[in-house]
Parts: sequence; structure tokens; C-alpha cells
Amino acid sequence: MARYAVAMQPTKFALPLMFLSLATVSVAHARGTIEKVDIKGLDKGDDAEMIENIEVSLSLYDTIGKVQGESRLEYLLSQAERQTREALEPFGYYNPTITVESPREGENLRVVIQVEKGPPTVVRREHIDITGPAQLDQYLQEDLENFKPRKGQRFEHTEYEASKIRVTRRLAERGYFDADFTQRQVQITRAENAADVDLTWDSGRRYNMGEIRFHQDYFVDKLFDPLVYWDEGSYFHEGKLDRLRESLTKLDYFSVIDIQPRPDQADENGDVPVDVNLTRAKRTIYTAGLSYGSESGAGVRGGLERRFLNSRGHKMNTQLDYAQKRKSLVTSYRIPGFAWLDGWYAFTASAYDEQTDYIDLRNFKLSASRSGEINEYWTAIASINALRERWRYASGTEFTDAVYNTSTLVYPQLVADYVNVDDEMFPRRGISGSATLRGGVEGAGSDTSFVQANMVLRWYVPIGESDRLILRGEGGTTWTSDLVAMPPSLRFFAGGDRSIRGYAFREVGPRTAPPDKYALGAKNLVVGSAEYEHYFKGGPWGAAVFVDTGSAFDNTIDLHTGVGFGVRWKSPVGPVRVDIAHGLNNPDSQFQLYLNIGADL
Repeated sequence: MARYAVAMQPTKFALPLMFLSLATVSVAHARGTIEKVDIKGLDKGDDAEMIENIEVSLSLYDTIGKVQGESRLEYLLSQAERQTREALEPFGYYNPTITVESPREGENLRVVIQVEKGPPTVVRREHIDITGPAQLDQYLQEDLENFKPRKGQRFEHTEYEASKIRVTRRLAERGYFDADFTQRQVQITRAENAADVDLTWDSGRRYNMGEIRFHQDYFVDKLFDPLVYWDEGSYFHEGKLDRLRESLTKLDYFSVIDIQPRPDQADENGDVPVDVNLTRAKRTIYTAGLSYGSESGAGVRGGLERRFLNSRGHKMNTQLDYAQKRKSLVTSYRIPGFAWLDGWYAFTASAYDEQTDYIDLRNFKLSASRSGEINEYWTAIASINALRERWRYASGTEFTDAVYNTSTLVYPQLVADYVNVDDEMFPRRGISGSATLRGGVEGAGSDTSFVQANMVLRWYVPIGESDRLILRGEGGTTWTSDLVAMPPSLRFFAGGDRSIRGYAFREVGPRTAPPDKYALGAKNLVVGSAEYEHYFKGGPWGAAVFVDTGSAFDNTIDLHTGVGFGVRWKSPVGPVRVDIAHGLNNPDSQFQLYLNIGADL
């Protein structure tokens, strides 16, 4: 059977269809989507900052998951090696080996950047100096000694810039307003992995503290002059102005405090005037709120404060706390006494009423005090007090047969506070404490003679980068000719969140006879505590474990110990602490839950 070859002629539609097919194939390969970018060769722990800087520098990261044209993809991939190299330079690596691969699966690409850092660039030669009067300035010389990087160390840009800024700021803080660079150069020799640093400041003259010019429109002239604790003509230091700002802030008179040194107005002696611009705050503050306590019950709180009563800066404050079982009213009148820095004369009247299951107590107290700062670390309050207190304890569930005890005491009191820590909001290193001494004489306004002393000490020990150990101790004792005449408000109690955790408030110490066993208060107090706080990755969240022990006692000490754990949070308003603790002396006792907000110095 014969076969014939038949030549088919293309129709008028065949060529366009063929070109359309080819174009479709071309477009399919001209588009692509970057699914992921992997950076390999660097340690995710030690090199985490480098990896982060590379990720920020790479344009590829902005296109992940987005369809890109072929030319755009080629451009992004061609820039990846350069961008990675430049991202490593701030860390002192100028000769890395970098390869970029982009395997494709259909239209999807996975970019792999392999990095070998290579040898670091180290400081080969350094010349870092200050000329002028600052050559003799101890603090600036310490900054130069601590300047990094030094000879033989890896040249890190961020470390170098931070050290340079620190010296420049220190010069300004200490009054070298004319300071400037005379030499500022870093030469990198890539072939030798070497950096040569030439850095010199000329400090110029050091200026002095000039006139402090207060600008305000209400208070009497010279009222704030005692807050300027330095002599005019003494060396300029920014810290002096910071301390003045702190004092003005504590007054709570002003909504805006703007302190501006004017070196451009310095006189021929180099005295720099300082303008202090003050804007008054709202005069009256009203407060109101609800309260609840396991001991006091539900209640309401209200307050009225007059930030300033007159142009002489007098203040008045009244606070009412009205709860189911406890009520208090406190009114104070304060007069500036700035001869002691941040000092006040205060006159206070308070009334207190407590009606709980076991005690019926009322007292009234008048106090006149003088407070102020002794030095950088010490503050003190000296006062004279008159106290009238009446109380009785329940028998069973009734007060019917109980007899009232009354006590009148007139006594001087001295309270001294010491704070020497690195950070008052969250201390990790340092010591803080307080001591109280009071006493009265029978026949001189008091029903009994007594002397009472109490001391609290806290020691903060840093551990690692962010953890801390807190050691706390408290001791108190009372010498009196008649313990029965000592009112409950002046006796020692133990137990609770600021005492021995694991026990209820006032649970530890002498108690009434069974079956009531209510807290009576004691002559003596001893409390010790050790707490370890760990913060996760140096962040704001942490955990704590602790052990507390101590007792309130008259003659024989009976130590009670509690252990527990807690959660810590460095919140914007201060540390927040939530603790759960259990007392070891009674295995059947309940767990105690505590919540505290704010620094505890």
C-alpha cells in the first residue's frame, strides 16, 4: 500500500498562536518570588547583632513573598554581597568571604548567603588625647583610660563612637563649652586588617557657675535661692543643675521646669548665667478612689491637696481613708525650710480608728517636724509628737467585758534615711537603710518612760548581667518602765509582705490567751531575709526565690521562717512584685499571696 506525505500549510492563526506560546514561556521564567533568605556561617548567639545588621541592610528582606521581575531579582541578588560586606564592617570585619546562592523551584527562590567573617581588623596604633586644662581633669582622664577599642582590640565602630560621644558629653557636662576636635581620623588598611586611630580634643577653658536667674510670676523673690547649694564662681557642672531640677520637681509647684545654661553670655571671668524658667502647676489636686484590704475591708479614699497656699510656698494636704474596719484622717501643713536642702517644717494632725474582730482602737496624734537633706546620702526628720491612744481586746466575739486601756505619750523622734545605690528605681548595687529613735519620760507629758530604737538595712548585690541578690535585716527594741502603757501603735509586730512572708499580717509574736490568740505586739523585733531575682534574657520579666525568718517577742525569741517564690516585672511605674509564700513552722498553714508596686528602699 502506497504511502503519501502530505505537506500541511499553516493557517492564518498558527503563527500568532506560536508566538503567544513562546511569550508565555518567557514571562513564566521572567518572574520570581523570594520565599526565604538564610544567613549561614554566623553564630546565632555570639554573632546575633551582626546577623540583625545584615538583615536590616539587605534589600532582599523587603521583597520576601512579593513577585519580582527578572531584572529586579538580578539587581537585588547582585547587591546582596556588597550589602552584607558593608553590614559586617561596623563590627571590625573588613575582609569577609561571602557567597550568594539562589536556587529556584519554579517561580520560588530561596536565597542562601554564606558568610565567613575572616580575620578581624584590630587597632594597630592609637593616639587619643585631650589638650588644654582638661588634661588635669580626673574624670576626663578616666574616660580616656576607659576609651575603647584600645591597641590590639577589634575595631568596632559602635564601641568607638560610644567612647567618643562619652568624652564629648563629659567635656560639656564639666563646663568645657569651647571644646572641639583638633584631630579626628581613623585609617583602615584592609590588606593588613589594621586600624590606626588619631583622636584629639582641645578642651579650651573651663567655665564657672554664674548667676541663677529664676523666671516665675507668683512666688516671693529669693524663695528658691537656698536650693542653689553651690557658690557662684565655682566650676560649672551639669550635675549641679540636675540636682536643682530634682529639688524643684520635689516641690510639686511647677508643671514645666526648663533650665538653660547660657555660655554665650559668659562674662570675662567665665561665669555662665543659668536661666530657670518655671511654669506653675494647677494649684489644687482632688483625689478619690476605692480600696480593699483583707484586714480593713472595703472602703473609699479621698484627698484634697493645695500645692501652694500663698506666694511663700506653704502647702496643705488632707487625706481620708474610710474603710469598714479601719478609718483614718490626716491633715498636714508644710512651710518651706530650705536652709536644709529640700527641707520642710511640717505640722500634722491625725486621727485613726480600728474596729476589727479582736481590737477596738482609736488614737489622735499631733506632730511638729523639721526635715531635710544632710548630704548626698543622708536625709533626716526630727519631730516632737503627742499621742493619745485608747484600745481594748475582744474576748470571744464580744467587747462587752473588755476594759479600755489608755495611754498618753509626748516624745521626740529622730528618723534618718540612708540611700547609696546605683539606681533608686531598680537598685542592683548598693546599700539603703533607715533608723528611728524615739523616747519619752514619765511625768513630762507621758504615762510611762520609754526609749525605742528600730533599724532597717538592705544590701543589693549584682549577679551576672541583670540578676541581683537582696539581703534585708531589721531589728528593734523597746526599753520601758511599763509595757502595758505602751500603745499598740508603738509596739513591734511581725508577719506580712514587708516582714516575714509566709505568715499573715501581724501573725508572728505574742498573742492573747486561747481561744482568741490575737496579736498583742512586742518589745523586740528581729527579721532577716535573703532573696534572689533572675531576669530572663536581661528583660523586664523575672522570677524570684526567697527565705524570710524572724520574730516579734518580749523576752524569748521564737523564730518563724517562711519560703516562697514570685514573679517580677520592671514596669514603667516601677517594679511590680507578686509573691507566694508558706510558713514552715506550721505545715498546715495557708499559703500567702502578696502584691507590691514600686521601689522598696
